[in-house]
Amino acid sequence: MSRLILLYCCLLIALPAWAAEIIFSSTAGNPAIQGFVNELQQRRPHDQVSFVALNKLPAPSQLPDTNRLILLDRPALDWRLTDPAGPPSLGMRISRIQARDLPATLPAQLSLLWSDPSPQRQMRLARLLLPAAKRAGLLFDADSAFLLEEYRQAATEQDMRLVTRRWPDTRDSRPLLYLLSHSDLLLGINDTSLFNSLTVKNLLLTSYTHQRPVIGPSASFVQAGSLASTYSDQSDWLDSLEDILNQSPDRWPKYSYPGHFKVTSNPQVARSLAIELPSNESLAQKLAEGEQP
Repeated sequence: MSRLILLYCCLLIALPAWAAEIIFSSTAGNPAIQGFVNELQQRRPHDQVSFVALNKLPAPSQLPDTNRLILLDRPALDWRLTDPAGPPSLGMRISRIQARDLPATLPAQLSLLWSDPSPQRQMRLARLLLPAAKRAGLLFDADSAFLLEEYRQAATEQDMRLVTRRWPDTRDSRPLLYLLSHSDLLLGINDTSLFNSLTVKNLLLTSYTHQRPVIGPSASFVQAGSLASTYSDQSDWLDSLEDILNQSPDRWPKYSYPGHFKVTSNPQVARSLAIELPSNESLAQKLAEGEQP
């Protein structure tokens, strides 16, 4: 009997203190979401991991405090905002611009994991690739103007000056031309009103003509012709999510960027601009080392 009691105690010690039911939710599921949910379940066999469509959930305050809610789209986040009570919740796949109209005060147990690349990370990548750069150009519009101070601080940390121009009409190239004449690089911001399939050709060809590299704003832009960018893929999102879930909810950051990421770069663009391009792996490692406390 004493051996059975000892074995039971050992099993209790081995179980994580925060084992919980983790519920993913959005307006609708799809194979990609289900694959993400299944992967987390495999990683966390001690937890119950499931997807529940948003219209199948009760009010947040009716869910047990032991639940962990992972909100995958803006409607799910809006649903969570309707109730100040409720279990610990994490909003994912939300960009800074998509969240700009959120209430100033969020529910106490709600955290947000931004989908944007970190401005500090992007600027540090620019410094690694362009050690002599002094000025970083940034286009913005009414939607992204509130981000300027964060990007300015990130540039200052890398001993660069941020040169900005409002771009209210993407058919007018004058703001872009001004920046290319008054900066050493163009920093792409995660503003789809400015950086999209309709503007990509003009942005990249004009920058290339002026011999100015573009950093960011996404992996797809690097494929199209920008120099490099940080980004997070599914494995990075899972790693970042696990880092948060492994903490007690009272230690979850209110806002954060994914803690795990990769670097992608365009060797052809680097050669045309005479830029020495380290491997993506070494760049990511240097960036990660710089973020360690």
